[in-house]
Formats: sequence, structure tokens, C-alpha cells
Amino acid sequence: QVDDFTDPWTSDPETVLFLHGLAERGQAWTGWIPTFARHFRTVRFDQRGFGGSGVLDEAAGWRIEESVEDVAAIAHALGLERFHLVSAKLGGTIAMAFAARHPRMVKSLAVVSSPASLSESLGSVLPQWTRMVREHGVRHWAAQTMGARLGSAMPPEGVQWWTDMMGRTARSTMLAIFPTLAQVDVRPLLPEIRCPTLVMTTTGSRLGSVEAIQSWQRTILRSRLQVVESDSYHIAASSPDMAAREVLAFTRNAAEHSA
Repeated sequence: QVDDFTDPWTSDPETVLFLHGLAERGQAWTGWIPTFARHFRTVRFDQRGFGGSGVLDEAAGWRIEESVEDVAAIAHALGLERFHLVSAKLGGTIAMAFAARHPRMVKSLAVVSSPASLSESLGSVLPQWTRMVREHGVRHWAAQTMGARLGSAMPPEGVQWWTDMMGRTARSTMLAIFPTLAQVDVRPLLPEIRCPTLVMTTTGSRLGSVEAIQSWQRTILRSRLQVVESDSYHIAASSPDMAAREVLAFTRNAAEHSA
């Protein structure tokens, strides 16, 4: 989905491509688009296995390399030689790998509440998550894990919406992805990222302490870390207005200074 509410007399506005997280779809960025689309052409898509992109076969599995090349394919299909990347959760892990593998294509990178090592962040809970999804379904898993994801400030209606949206993900997709998530570690790739990078995390994130996030963030040459006071680890969802404003300011600054 492409949204562009830039001034109609602006020729060729720069593009921001959004990458959603695990069990989500492009719709997850709904709260961000009004903020961004006034200044950039925004592009959202349902990643492989999610939303309208079709389900994954459990036996076939999932590889992060495929998702990285999906981003490249989307960019080529849209005629994008260079663009800005905004990402959250697993989308951020994929975005970091993409920016390292295709450094000339990325003007700026924003990574919101994303792990660099899935084994460290999720390795201990993945066996439990797998049993939960296999025995009770994706919606049950989403409901049981939503408290840590969205934090205490999210209203019940918001929790319900996110549970329903994530719960529509196919069981086979989740069971295809879970076994290989623990093998994903993009930290060795991070020094290859060349663009300005913003990493956002929270004080109460269950994906890793501030110190743990900072340890890999510092290996990205042109990066800075922003820490938000929150018990939610998915602030792209729980605080979309605040997060979108901060990332927009960063992205606009990067656009002004990019070659």
C-alpha cells in the first residue's frame, strides 16, 4: 500500500518503506502513516507469510535471507534505487540485515524495539510459544503474550485490536518461523551498515536490557540510541504518535543531509 500526501507540487518525494514485525501486517503501521505521509511517500507491504501475502508451509520453514531479498524485490518493483527504512520488532532485525547487505540502497534506518540476536531475546520462550500455537492457535498465543508487548498503558480496546490482528496469522506460518528464529543473529553484520541509524528501545523491554541493546547499537557506525520510559517493548504499537514523531524528525534530518 502506497500513501503519499506530500504537497502535489513537490516533484519526486523521497520514499519510506515500513517493515512490520512477527505475526503482523502492513496495517500495523496505521497510526504512523498520517505523521509520515505528509512528508514522504510511504510504502507498506505484508511480509512473506503474513496478511495478504499468503501462508508459509511449516515443513518448508523460513529464512531471514528470503525476507531480506523480498525487501529488495519490492524496491526494484517500485523503481526505488535509494529509500528510508522504518522497522519494528522482527521487521527491524530484517531491516538491519538488509541495510548491511544492500548499504547503497538505504538512506536512513530506524529500528524500533527490535532484537539483533533472536537467540538471546527469544530463545528461552520459543519452545513454549511453539507448544502454545500448536495446541491452542495463534490468537491464543497473541493474547497470552500481549501484556509484555503493549504494556500497561494500552487501553483494553487497543489490546483487543492487536490481539485480533495478530491472531489472524496462519498457524502454519508461525510454526514455520519459530524453529529458525533462534538461529537469527545479525550482530556480525551491523558494522556493514553505512547509513544514519536510529535505534529505539524502552526501559522495560523484555527483548533485552538497555545495556544489551547498546552493546550492539554501538557497532553501527552512524547510529544513536533513544531510550523511552515504558513497560511496553513494542512502542511502535503502544505509543505510535510519540514514536512516529521521533522517527520522522530523525528521517527528515537524514533526508536533508543525504547525498
